[in-house]
Amino acid sequence: MLASESVDISAMIGLIGTEDFGRALDRMLRSVTGFDLSVAFAYPYDARPIVLHDGYTAKVSASALSAYLGGAYLLDPFYVACCAGQPAGLWRMRELAPDQFFLSDFSSSAEVHPCVSMESGVLVEEVGFVIPLDGGLQATYSLMRGRGGEPFSETELARLRVYEPIVREAIRSNWRQQGQTIAPSPSEEGDDAMEAAFESLCSDLLTKQQRNIVRLILRGHSNLSIGKVMNIAEGTVRIHRKNIYRRLGISSQGALFRIFIDHLNGRQLY
Repeated sequence: MLASESVDISAMIGLIGTEDFGRALDRMLRSVTGFDLSVAFAYPYDARPIVLHDGYTAKVSASALSAYLGGAYLLDPFYVACCAGQPAGLWRMRELAPDQFFLSDFSSSAEVHPCVSMESGVLVEEVGFVIPLDGGLQATYSLMRGRGGEPFSETELARLRVYEPIVREAIRSNWRQQGQTIAPSPSEEGDDAMEAAFESLCSDLLTKQQRNIVRLILRGHSNLSIGKVMNIAEGTVRIHRKNIYRRLGISSQGALFRIFIDHLNGRQLY
C-alpha cells in the first residue's frame, strides 16, 4: 500500500460521522481505481431506501433519484439481492441480475435509474459493496463507469477487494453514528410495504399469479427464468404473458414498465 493511500484511509476514518464521509470514501477508492459515479443506500424492509452517500446527482438528473426512491428501486438487482440476504463482499451487478436484466427498460432508463450517464442512460458497469448494518439492514456502496469507460478489470476488482474490510467497517461505523438521524419513520403499511406495490399493481385486472409474473418480467427475468422460479413450464409463462398484455391492453414490455412507473407515481409509498 502506497503512502498516499494510507493518507487517504486515515483522512476517511477521521471523517466518519460527518457530512464529508462519503466524499472521503470516494477519494480513498479513487486512489485504487477510477470511476465516474458513486452512491450508497441502506435498504430497510419497511420503507424506501436511505441515501447514505450521493456521488452522482451532480452529473445525473435529480428526478432520477426521486423516481428511484419512489419505488423504482424495487427493480434494482442490488436491492433484490440485499432483501434475499446477499453475503457481504464486492459484486458486479451482472453477477446478481436476472438473465435479461440488461435488456430491460429499467436498466437503460435515465428517468428512473440514477446510476446512468447524463446521455440517454448508458452505464458501462456497476459494482457494489454489500454491507450488513446493525439492526438487520443491508447497505450497498456502488461504483459506476459511464459512457466512454471500460468495465472493471479483474485486477481492479482484486485491488478493490483488498479495501473491502475497510469500506465495510467504515460504513458500519458511520451508520452507528448517523443512522438514527437519517433513518425514515417506519411505514404505516407494515413490513415489506414497498413490495406491496407489486401486489396492488393492476389488482383489478390481474390474478395474483399474473402479478407475480409481472414482478419477474419487470425485474428482467426471461420466460425460461420465470418458469424456473415459479416451477412452471416456459410455454405456460408465454401464455400468461400474452394474457397479461391482453388484459392490460398493451403489446410490449416497455408499455408494462410504463404502467408500473405510473402506478408508483400515483401511489403513496412512504
